[in-house]
Order: sequence, then C-alpha cells, then structure tokens
Amino acid sequence: MPPTGSGALLTVLGAGTLLPDAHRHSASFHLQLERGGLLLDCGTGTLHGLARRGLPWRDIDVIAISHYHSDHVGDLPALLAALKFSGRTRPLTLLGPAGFRGFLGRLADAFGSYVLDPGFPLRVTGITEAKGWVDAEMEIGVGGISTPHTEESIALKIDGAWGRVGYTGDTGPSADVAAFLTGCTLLIAECALADPPEMNTHLSPEGVGALARVARPELLVLSHVYPPQTPQDAVSSVSAVYDGKTVAAADGARFQLSLRGVAVAPSAGDLYTS
Repeated sequence: MPPTGSGALLTVLGAGTLLPDAHRHSASFHLQLERGGLLLDCGTGTLHGLARRGLPWRDIDVIAISHYHSDHVGDLPALLAALKFSGRTRPLTLLGPAGFRGFLGRLADAFGSYVLDPGFPLRVTGITEAKGWVDAEMEIGVGGISTPHTEESIALKIDGAWGRVGYTGDTGPSADVAAFLTGCTLLIAECALADPPEMNTHLSPEGVGALARVARPELLVLSHVYPPQTPQDAVSSVSAVYDGKTVAAADGARFQLSLRGVAVAPSAGDLYTS
C-alpha cells in the first residue's frame, strides 16, 4: 500500500524488545514517502521483516539509528550486505548519534569492510539537537535530541508536508524530550516498564502519559513493551493518565499520514486501542 497524494505510510516492522516474540520483533519502523523510503532503527528481525511486509527494501534511501543496542541496530550489517549483494549503486544516507562513523568502523572490524564500503556511496551524518538533516528531494527534515538512556541515545522526529513522526527510541523521563516531540501527528513511544518503574532509563505508563500530555500527538503508538506487562496492559495504563488516542501495534501495523491527519490502514493487524 503506497502513500496516497502528498502523504506517507508508516509500517511497524518491530514493535517489540530484545526478547523473542512471535508477533513483535526488535525495534524498526519503515516510512514510505512519495520520493523514497526511510527506516527508523534496524533491530534484529528487520531485514526479513521488510520482505515479509512486502516493502521495497532495495529502495530505502535513509536509515536513522537512535542508539547502538542490538535490538535497535542489530540488523544493520545484514541490511548493508543485502543491499551490496543486490547491486545497488545509488547513495544511502545513514543518520545516527554523534560518533556514528566511529561506531560503523567498529561494525566493519567485526563484520567486514563492506559495512563502510558496500559498493555504493554511504553518506554518514551525526544528528544532534544543534545539527539536523534535510533532504530537498525527499522533502523531509530529520532532527534529534539526546535521551536519558545511554551516552549516545537520541529521540528522532521526521517532518514533511504530510505531518510529523516522532520516535522516542529508548528514553527515560525527560521534559526536554517531551518538548522536542511537541506537535507530532504520530508519536511512537517506548513503554518498556510497568509502574512503578524500576529504573530511570526507560518509560512506564506514567512516564509516557507525562510525555504525551506535553507532546499532544494526534495518535500515540506504544512500542517496546517488556513482560510481564502486555501491550494491552500498557494501553490501558497510559489511557488512565492521558486522554489522547493511544494504540499498541504488533508488527505489520500501518498508518497513513496526510494533510488530513493520520489514519490506521486496513492491514493494521493486532492493534490494541484506547
């Protein structure tokens, strides 16, 4: 299902965690635009998930990484190898936290030189609050802000004429992150923990609610829910502290963004709604 008009289509490839789950693989989200495709994170399961969902993986133009934990970046070497094998020649843009090129160098040491030299040009850009990225041809801008999770972790937002997608990546509670994500059409928020949270480097329903009350997205999409909390539990708990529309989606859920707002595509799959 391609985007319609001047719109975008977001497909959930991985709404889960690092734990094995038949319905929710590790973090990854595909955004199909009128002029190209963008991947938010590339956790384990992404590469084959792209094929399973019928997405044009050879045509991805941008991969944006939130941080370097394997459930967010584990399939990046595999995807680069697949693109090399496919005979790709046009450039690929890799966006990530400051120091991203150094991280890619360490991946190349571990997996092979193709990570940095896959047979087509790689454009590597570090994203910070002070330095975003704009592509005039794709008609999008990508910004980032540090999150309280790891030293390098960032939240991301993608702006286009069709609206704004926000992505917390992994984060603890942060007023700065909430302000950064204000005005999102669709906001993908991690909800790893149950209340009361046992750590301050992930969000619980109370933390997600506090973030969403500031950001006020048109649609809040919960991801990265760890057991024993279930996605349905997370939606119920967030809805008790936040009055906006909230869903938790399994892999395969799709959301159409346009000037009219955001709509759940018919193939949304196993959605839990508020």
